[in-house]
Amino acid sequence: MVVGVFDSGVGGLTVAKSIIDEKLFDEVIYYGDTARVPYGTKDENTIVRYSLEAVEFFKNFNIDILLVACNTASSYALDEMRKVAPFEVVGVIEPGVLSITKQNPKLDSKILVIGTKATVSSGIYKKMLEEKGFCNIAQIETGLFVPLVEDGIFEGPIMDAMLEHYFKDVEKPDYIILGCTHFPLIAEAISGYFEGSVLVHSGEAIVGYLHDKFGLKNRGYESALKLFASSSPERLKLRADEWLKGSKYK
Repeated sequence: MVVGVFDSGVGGLTVAKSIIDEKLFDEVIYYGDTARVPYGTKDENTIVRYSLEAVEFFKNFNIDILLVACNTASSYALDEMRKVAPFEVVGVIEPGVLSITKQNPKLDSKILVIGTKATVSSGIYKKMLEEKGFCNIAQIETGLFVPLVEDGIFEGPIMDAMLEHYFKDVEKPDYIILGCTHFPLIAEAISGYFEGSVLVHSGEAIVGYLHDKFGLKNRGYESALKLFASSSPERLKLRADEWLKGSKYK
């Protein structure tokens, strides 16, 4: 089987890493729209248009499933993408919510959703969590984390200052949904700030979702990986070499 992974930039490599490590597919085709990152500051119509263009890109390949690693695109464009795609299209929102419910938490557990302006403004995580019965949900726009991650800043004084800027008045949550695929790369810093909180990682959540929904299993051999970017493909390759270190791919 062949899977496509689509993200607005390089953050979706965190999802690619999870599925590569799990050896779910023969081949992983990654496309980052690096010329127009971030999507989180764009209006809905623009997000949908860019996402539909990504579907057209993946029509050039014989993929079985397209994983929309971008939380912003998953928030606004999933339905439109499914209308025109000749393959399954899976976003990251539902898997993230289901990964919490599978842990059987109390319905009054404190859940914090962090993401880009567009993702948080959509309210989709809050809506889906409330449909599951959760009643103690906070949301914070943390879009400035994205350029830091894109520049390879995962820790240190700048990251510490940004964590304090966003979280200084936030009561420690029980669960933190990392509502942007860039954020798993700063998971250690976030865990250090909120010791004991459970972090929900899109890549790990999607692996569980693919197991449950499609019955995919570890295939026992390494996945081939092809990388594409709308701008600066060499930078995407550099980030892949850094972030996928330890992952097994051809």
